[in-house]
Amino acid sequence: MKFIDESKIEVIAGNGGNGAASFRHEKYIEKGGPDGGDGGRGGSVIAVADRNINTLVDFRFARMHRAKNGESGRGADCYGKGADDVILRMPVGTVITDINSGQIIADLTHDGEKIQLAKGGLGGLGNLHFKSSTNRTPRQCTPGEEGERRELQLELKVLADVGLLGMPNAGKSTFIRAVSAARPKVADYPFTTLHPNLGVVRVSEEKSFVIADIPGLIEGAAEGAGLGHQFLRHLARTRLLLHIVDLAPMYEGVDPVHEAHAILNELKKYDESLYNKPRWLVLNKLDLLQDREEKVAAFLKAFGDNTRYFTISAINGEGCKELTYAIMEHINQVAAQEQDAIAESAQETGIEIYDPTA
Repeated sequence: MKFIDESKIEVIAGNGGNGAASFRHEKYIEKGGPDGGDGGRGGSVIAVADRNINTLVDFRFARMHRAKNGESGRGADCYGKGADDVILRMPVGTVITDINSGQIIADLTHDGEKIQLAKGGLGGLGNLHFKSSTNRTPRQCTPGEEGERRELQLELKVLADVGLLGMPNAGKSTFIRAVSAARPKVADYPFTTLHPNLGVVRVSEEKSFVIADIPGLIEGAAEGAGLGHQFLRHLARTRLLLHIVDLAPMYEGVDPVHEAHAILNELKKYDESLYNKPRWLVLNKLDLLQDREEKVAAFLKAFGDNTRYFTISAINGEGCKELTYAIMEHINQVAAQEQDAIAESAQETGIEIYDPTA
């Protein structure tokens, strides 16, 4: 399936049916009075988050989504039938923005979450609503309301706990293959990853986390060079970034320190908040180094950053298990801090928190 993470659509809700102006006419019954029914409600357009969908490809060509109008009311107190809603199933992690106003309408972060994108119009009132002691033959009725119409931008931000950063061919895909069941393409040339890959890393029977691999960054990515800048948005939800550095580049003259700094510069240009996320260095391809300790020490000295670091060889799994344990510990700490912050905020505002495990 082609990976699509952006799309523009138009949603049109149905109009409400018109109310009817009618009077009861039966044999032997004079002045039966008004009996015009109301119009039916127009159908709405509703988005539903579905964890079984991984891409916005369904909206690549189906750009317009229109709900039906409600039926008009009729005589004999017959109300018009309301139209069915149109359900649009989208991947978990989809951000929906109104193109005209720029307002974010919804951020679908949970499976089954629903949001109304366009509200159907209410049905008009029949003349039976207008009868009174002074107006016994009302001839007025109201038309149905028009349904809402919106142009929307859909943007998919994948949900992952950990995101991988690095130059092309740094070993990100090899690493995600080593620690999870994901099988992204791996080859001895750059840009083998053309779209994000997700892998579930299971540390124990009860503990696991999701890791995201995006196409490699190159210098100038923030200005549009390469592929990685198109997918940096997928790292926005992560709790930790792993900056994978190739300590044994395949081409002579390539400086790992320069490439590592280039990645950070591009990250900072793209999004300051992304740059400020917790970030660890992962020094890869130790299996290709003869004097690994000296190379690691030289890199860290030249890099000049006190960032926490790990040394691994993704091709044979060396150091990967220790790294995954450290990641799991970090994620648990962050999750606990988030829960404490939510509880503190709820206590200040007096909002009761629902615990699904209770």
